[in-house]
Amino acid sequence: MAKGDPPRVRDLPAPRRSQSAIGPLFRTVFKWPYRVALAGLYRAGLRPWQLTFLSLATNGLIGWLLVTGRRLVPGLLLILAGLLDIFDGGLARLRGEASRAGAFLDSVTDRVSDFILFGCLFWSLAGRGQGHRLSAALALSTLIVSMLVSHIRAEAEAEGIALTEGFVQRLERYVLLMIGLTVPGTLTPVLALMTALGSMTVLQRALSAWRQLWGGVSKGSQKE
Repeated sequence: MAKGDPPRVRDLPAPRRSQSAIGPLFRTVFKWPYRVALAGLYRAGLRPWQLTFLSLATNGLIGWLLVTGRRLVPGLLLILAGLLDIFDGGLARLRGEASRAGAFLDSVTDRVSDFILFGCLFWSLAGRGQGHRLSAALALSTLIVSMLVSHIRAEAEAEGIALTEGFVQRLERYVLLMIGLTVPGTLTPVLALMTALGSMTVLQRALSAWRQLWGGVSKGSQKE
């Protein structure tokens, strides 16, 4: 392919590898649809930062709909928000525009989106009275756990450690929340599952970071 020519679908990379619960399945099943969509976004002239802010705006709309008591439409819109979140990084790498500034922007908008989604869901449930206190508490605990998962990774990266593992990451949270919002009667069990699995991911990442940090200290002591 000559420089400046539109990329051919078969030459495009598959979705990035992920050690999460459904990451490998997503990579296998959606490898070719991902490539076709990525080529389309490239040829449409879209930039990575545009997808990032479109995803944030979509999550803002979802949050507003949740506060107004809607469930089905926000659940369906999560598909769009999730796809935009998946493609912004791939488009940046395809255009050769991947940078630390872009990664920082993506990370910050992801955290803002998580806060909007689960914060608005908590607000909506808490305002419905005593019958929804458990669901509201679970929405809040899911928000806290998701922030902890991201915070541990950020702290580890500040120490020079890369943490890619995690049983429940952003993809899994989107899929589970989508199910909870669109399938009647599943929201509370889904939130409970997200809290439990998210807590496992917090422990998984914390232990991984500790092992790597401790291993580095031990090696340093042996060299001295």
